Amino acid sequence: MPWDRNQMAERAAQELDDGMYVNLGIGIPTLVANYVGDKDITLQSENGMLGMGPFPYEGEEDPDLINAGKQTITELARTSYFDSATSFGMIRGGKIAAAILGAMEVAENGDLANWMIPGKLVKGMGGAMDLVAGVGRVIVVMDHTNKHGVSKILKRCTLPLTGRGVVDRIITNLGVLDVTHKGLHIQELAPGVTRDEMIAATEATIV
Repeated sequence: MPWDRNQMAERAAQELDDGMYVNLGIGIPTLVANYVGDKDITLQSENGMLGMGPFPYEGEEDPDLINAGKQTITELARTSYFDSATSFGMIRGGKIAAAILGAMEVAENGDLANWMIPGKLVKGMGGAMDLVAGVGRVIVVMDHTNKHGVSKILKRCTLPLTGRGVVDRIITNLGVLDVTHKGLHIQELAPGVTRDEMIAATEATIV
């Protein structure tokens, strides 16, 4: 069976190593905070928090503690707070090792589209453009197809780009794909998913 949202987040957490500073985007990536476990990982939220903890249990929410997606979160003993200018100084200064982001489309060359759909109301582009330009590694976590069964992993993105050639690894409900100069390489398949099923659900070139 394909992975669900939590299983995708758990798989993404396996990409993180001790000592890393990591930014989590909104959507499925925020769930990664629940699967860091005992690893010495410091999670950064671009709204001004370093040392972000997992989601709170029901009834223990603090409305003043939120991530960039406006979800309530928890703090750790080492948590620090700062303004957005300092937060983006960390990102633009190359201090963040990796970003785990959601996406609407990813192209086979690593192009990423995740900030707007033309004609739909957008509150702002958020921090994704800075993140993909400033971090060491970009990991995308998303569903492989849209609700109509159309692939979101394409030869070329059709939506406005967040960044060109910035994605290193894609984790979907069907498995894990790496971006290479020849096309996408299947790194791992979700349990029960076949290579042929992965290829059939992917518009992009798989090598």
